[in-house]
Amino acid sequence: MTDSLFSSLALRGTELPNRVMVSPMCQYSSEDGMPNDWHLVHLGSRAVGGAGVVMTEATAVSPEGRITPGDLGIWSDEHADALSDIAAFVRGQGSVPAIQLAHAGRKASKTVPWEDSLPIGADDGGWETVAPGSEPYPYESEETAATREMTADDVETVIDDFRAAAERALDAGFEIAEVHAAHGYLLHEFLSPVTNRRDDDYGGSFENRTRLVREVTAAVREVWPDDKPVFVRISATDWLPDRESWDVEQSARLGPLLADAGADLIDVSAGGIHPDQQVPEPGPGYQVTYAERVKENTDIAVGAVGGITEAEQADQIVRNDRADLAILAREHLRNPYFSLEAAHELDEDVEWPVQYQRGTFE
Repeated sequence: MTDSLFSSLALRGTELPNRVMVSPMCQYSSEDGMPNDWHLVHLGSRAVGGAGVVMTEATAVSPEGRITPGDLGIWSDEHADALSDIAAFVRGQGSVPAIQLAHAGRKASKTVPWEDSLPIGADDGGWETVAPGSEPYPYESEETAATREMTADDVETVIDDFRAAAERALDAGFEIAEVHAAHGYLLHEFLSPVTNRRDDDYGGSFENRTRLVREVTAAVREVWPDDKPVFVRISATDWLPDRESWDVEQSARLGPLLADAGADLIDVSAGGIHPDQQVPEPGPGYQVTYAERVKENTDIAVGAVGGITEAEQADQIVRNDRADLAILAREHLRNPYFSLEAAHELDEDVEWPVQYQRGTFE
């Protein structure tokens, strides 16, 4: 039988009820990394809406790993305790609760997007940013913030921070942990020759540039239960064809290495390393071909993102074996109940929350 959007998907001992995932989407609405009612309602309503996997926004593994002061965090037991109610609610609606573990690297310590995403100085509550090298992120406004090149001890600290964050995420009740290695943040900065010019074991060759993401993935896998999956999100390409950069063929080559490190699904996105990126016209499914290429080269599952907005479109991505998960971001902002509507459009029989059954489609 051909898999469809509403086929279940078994990853290790965890069964996803369908192939729709709510993509991690930063809300920039925390204080000191703590979740609040906004996060409960935002994530909970997408679970009520029928998505198979509901994933948190990028959740910082350390205070300095936040993109902005409004980012979610999990660097303490108090954060894990506060997140546990959200994980429990998502699970209670039949969805799988997932968390994205992240470090922003040189793109940290900036204002929230509706305040122009500009670097924050130390006098205004900002913090030191770290990266593979000392070159700061080149904001389009030409403003920059000092960035410190990471030492070998810093690298070990980051690995330890991801491991500890995964342990806390497990205690909080999450069933999937995703390592964020995309969108120009720290682990992507190590992957890309645009930002990684190191001459030690973490720079230079493909093997060295991929070392940190492999070690972080292995560290998360080490503390994550054998019956629960680990995801890794990558940017398949830097969208920088005019210079040496990270590209789709390197991403395809990375796939089996991530599988060896313990990943069960690669969440394939793109871009974010540099403002010079040449983004293709964002039409329907404009990044799905990247997921296809990675899938061709690995035996583990793959998720596709980018311009997925329609039920039939998402269903065909799965039916045609282009990807194993359809991962939707903006469409879930517009419609938290995408999955319930998609099931109706595809003539699939899914269970609605009893509180909403009077609203089922005729």
